[in-house]
Amino acid sequence: MRRRAAPALPDPGLADLAPDERLRRLELTVTRRLDGLLHGQYRGLLPGPGSEVAGSREYRPGEDEVRRMDWAVTARTTVPHVREVDADRELTTWLLVDASPSMEYGTATLDKRELAVAAVAAVGFLTAGVGSRLGALVLAPDGVRRFPARGGRTHLLGLLRALLAAPRVGGYDVAGQPAAADAAPLRRPQFGASRPAADAAPPGLADGLDGVGRVARGRGLVVVVSDFLDGLPDDPDAAPPWEVLLRRLAVRHQVLAVEVTDPRELELPDVGLVTLVDPETGRRREVWTGDRTLRERYAQAATAQRDQVRATLRRCGANHLALRTDRDWSADIVRHVHAQRRLAAAPAPNRGGFA
Repeated sequence: MRRRAAPALPDPGLADLAPDERLRRLELTVTRRLDGLLHGQYRGLLPGPGSEVAGSREYRPGEDEVRRMDWAVTARTTVPHVREVDADRELTTWLLVDASPSMEYGTATLDKRELAVAAVAAVGFLTAGVGSRLGALVLAPDGVRRFPARGGRTHLLGLLRALLAAPRVGGYDVAGQPAAADAAPLRRPQFGASRPAADAAPPGLADGLDGVGRVARGRGLVVVVSDFLDGLPDDPDAAPPWEVLLRRLAVRHQVLAVEVTDPRELELPDVGLVTLVDPETGRRREVWTGDRTLRERYAQAATAQRDQVRATLRRCGANHLALRTDRDWSADIVRHVHAQRRLAAAPAPNRGGFA
């Protein structure tokens, strides 16, 4: 009599692994799956023209932008010419990572905090290169933590370890274990921390964007990883407090806004009486989810809220990458990068010039 083979156990998910094992899993996912699909050593998440002049060629009506016109060559040859540029090979990337209590929520394989760490790993490994540097600001409940811009794999792994080991306000760390009551805040001698006073409100997204604007002096890439719910007004026509600062960054830098969401933030399931808790303020409210009208109103309000975030990011001129805890984040990044490359390769509309 043949023995039945034992069913194969599923591979442990990212949330089931220890911090060091998660780092190895993240690095393998990015370097093997993402880097294998996103060819090109110096192509990042936001491909586009560089700033190093590589020569000139004749102007093509309907394809070239007038702002790239090489007027010196045009005057010498009496034929319209445009400048050709090469992409910069040294990139300074600044990350703003939202680690507020609202990012600790999650009902799928990962929670929003863990998905934010995965996004940071993807950005860090994809933008790593000779001469490239990576810096970060982390919005923690006790202040803004700053990692100076440095290069190398060791620096990136140190940043990821710090994000994974950061204590949680909800009483649980990233590994799902209860956090000690006297757990010390994240401390490293390599970076500074700006902590608010005891009676001051925790830093918001506007504080983090203002900090990025102060440290990111040269042109580069700025990546903001958040749910963008901080200070979002009820009026969809009103601007959130962080819009002006994000728009100011987009004028000087390439800005990528990584929006992290959970499916339960978009719709409520019919599970009877539940208690909803605001992680930022601790306010509680009991809700009867069996009411169909209530669930429909909740879904409509959540959709309107996400539309408001997308419209705000579009006004700011930031590229928008939406990640969800119930989807394959690496596949979403691949689709986003391919879409951005198609847009970058598409000819720009004719904005006037020589006919």
